[in-house]
Amino acid sequence: MIGILGALICGAAMAAEEPAKKFSNGADVQAALDALPEGGGEVVLPPGVITVMNPIVMNRDGEVLRGSGVATILRLANRMNAPVVILGTIKNKPTQTVANLRLADLSIDGNRENQKAEKWQIAGEGSEIRNNGVTVRGVRDCVVERVTAYSCRSGGLVAEKGVQRLTVDKFTSYGNEFDGLASYKTTDSSFSHIHCYDNPKGAGISLDLAFNGNAISDAVLTENDIGIFMRESCRNVMQGIVIRGSLHDGIFMAQATGPSAKGWGLIPGTECIDNLFSGLVSMDNGGAAFHVADLACTNNIVSGAKFLNNKKGGFAEAAPGLVRRFGMIEQ
Repeated sequence: MIGILGALICGAAMAAEEPAKKFSNGADVQAALDALPEGGGEVVLPPGVITVMNPIVMNRDGEVLRGSGVATILRLANRMNAPVVILGTIKNKPTQTVANLRLADLSIDGNRENQKAEKWQIAGEGSEIRNNGVTVRGVRDCVVERVTAYSCRSGGLVAEKGVQRLTVDKFTSYGNEFDGLASYKTTDSSFSHIHCYDNPKGAGISLDLAFNGNAISDAVLTENDIGIFMRESCRNVMQGIVIRGSLHDGIFMAQATGPSAKGWGLIPGTECIDNLFSGLVSMDNGGAAFHVADLACTNNIVSGAKFLNNKKGGFAEAAPGLVRRFGMIEQ
């Protein structure tokens, strides 16, 4: 009996001491994802720096890539000019939707000082992908949580190409060449506990093309070029957002422009309509707290907001009354 018990204890100890799987580089991570069974599974990364030379692509349903916290760092190698992680397809025009992906508990270092280009491929598939920390494309019911992306050659996180029901929670992004977080052609998605700062050439959050019916809550956006940039964004709810120290406006809202038979002009159907901002704080910005540039951007509501110490004042509107406001404090 003692011998059997001793063997069990010894076996348990050996199992506990078995070293974790080693990931020498991004290729090892990709191989582990590709080895997951049909229907998905989880790859867990240990603490430490993992050098990435080609993007890590999660393109099969049910894949999970999880680190061990902020000490797990995916770092883009010098002169790779590539995105770091892609959720979904690399095809320029996605033909199928990938579902139930999860990226969590890690940091991404885009190493932008040692990259030369913003675009990944010059031509062919992948040529429409920028060199972001996280790129989410053509997916549904996916989660990005407890992820930090910094020093990326383009943006920290970009969702695009038909994203549905994406959840982004506890996401931090800073020191990128352009936007901290951007989302295009995205619906029914939730972004919460967002902290984007020190993105001086881009927005803390950029919503620019068919960003409709989403929710953003509990975001802090500081020291960016613009706090929130919006075009063609409708029926979104934004709650508890703090914007401070933007080089230009706290929020900039406009209609898209492009070529037409009469020359360059506003594009019908690209206005911002029916957005609700509750509990907004916009302060110490170099422009206006809330700038509406075009007459077609109507029926947007601001409730319970505080606009303090903005160089060009509180509201700047293309015409008075474009924004409906309730319970305002302006100084």
